[in-house]
Amino acid sequence: MKSVIFFDIDGTLVSEDGLFTIPESTRTAIEMTRSKGNLTFINTGRTEFNVNKKVRQLGFDGLICGCGTYIEYNGEILLYNKLSKDFCLETTEILRKCGVTPVYEHKDGYFFDDKAPQIPDLDDFLENFVDECIDISRRVENADFVFDKFVVWESRFSDMELFRREISKNFDIIDRGHGFYENVPLGFSKATAIKLILDKLNIPIENAYAIGDSRNDLPMLKAVPNSIAMGGAEVIYPYVSYITTSLADDGIYNALEYYNLI
Repeated sequence: MKSVIFFDIDGTLVSEDGLFTIPESTRTAIEMTRSKGNLTFINTGRTEFNVNKKVRQLGFDGLICGCGTYIEYNGEILLYNKLSKDFCLETTEILRKCGVTPVYEHKDGYFFDDKAPQIPDLDDFLENFVDECIDISRRVENADFVFDKFVVWESRFSDMELFRREISKNFDIIDRGHGFYENVPLGFSKATAIKLILDKLNIPIENAYAIGDSRNDLPMLKAVPNSIAMGGAEVIYPYVSYITTSLADDGIYNALEYYNLI
């Protein structure tokens, strides 16, 4: 019986130092497990456009993006949760009242709000986007503005009580630490996407594996019996069944070898 392996991107497949380094052992491990007939899926908070070519070229059978709001298998879109423009605009007004700084994420790109507090964390993000040749010109005033999910930073301008009360009505608020929050429409997660894939491909849950390194990976790690934390990701150690070595120390290869997937 074939198995299916779900991989986070940042800190799991690629380094988080801005160089996006992929160890050769990771390439080898993915190639070897696929040669045995196992399936491999990206399972990321990034929206679809932001899964770069370097990652795709590792070889994957499918993509789960935007924390389960977009699912693709063998080039076919199985699910895409589209939010209405009116709803997105209403959410924008709430976030402005809350005084948080958002980045709105759509499967085709990012949108920014010049009326939100402009803070150093956002500036750092924009610099990284420019380095990655990502368009940073789109604004909430654009005619095509709509989003799939969004992230926010809190600051001294923020009313977080109002934020949690209003945004939690429609979104799951994921605390990423250091005043940074990821917000995903209710009913969607990395875990709901795994269930959809397993049901579609008729793969039993005991043959499902998930590998991650941060808090937003917890839904997928808790959804499978074979959950793996990358070395150095101490924050998720209590929730996994196996802790591998770090990315740079052949973590992916060692994890797949441990489970006899290569």
